[in-house]
Amino acid sequence: MRSDYLLYLLAVVFFIITAVSLAYVMDQVEKSLWVVSTVVLGLFSAGLGYYQRPKAKTAAAPISEAQTAESVDAHVRESHIAESVEKHAEPTAMPVSPSPMPTQVVAPIPVLTPAPVEKSASLESELMAVKGIGEKRAAQLKALGINTLDDLVKVSAEDLAKDLMISPKITRKWVASAKELSK
Repeated sequence: MRSDYLLYLLAVVFFIITAVSLAYVMDQVEKSLWVVSTVVLGLFSAGLGYYQRPKAKTAAAPISEAQTAESVDAHVRESHIAESVEKHAEPTAMPVSPSPMPTQVVAPIPVLTPAPVEKSASLESELMAVKGIGEKRAAQLKALGINTLDDLVKVSAEDLAKDLMISPKITRKWVASAKELSK
């Protein structure tokens, strides 16, 4: 039998002794001491039983490559593969000195190269001359076919607001600003 079950059973016995002593056995002075001590022992046994219970082991089932391919986007799958490669990368071998004298081991220092920064062509966009249109918004406008200030002047502010899911008040200011800049 598991030890936690035995401790729970012992706690139940102490609580039964407490109930019997309250009901029948002793006079008032001895009864209060007896009740307090059996309740404390019962609670202590229950606590030990809880502490001794077996812990639930959660084992993650390995995900097959077919499940991964179906349920995860390609870029997420690539990041998982990259993480697993990083976790399981082979350690670099330390050079061994032919000298019999012990030497201090010096670990090689990894060289970190900064990630290449992509330079966007939209930095020179004339749409960014309009107040409130930044690089991201200019890219969204270009995706809608608005490449120049003249294109922005010709478009309806309400339609543009619906396409970008923003307030028409903002797009009206953009169109007005574009009209002033194109003059």
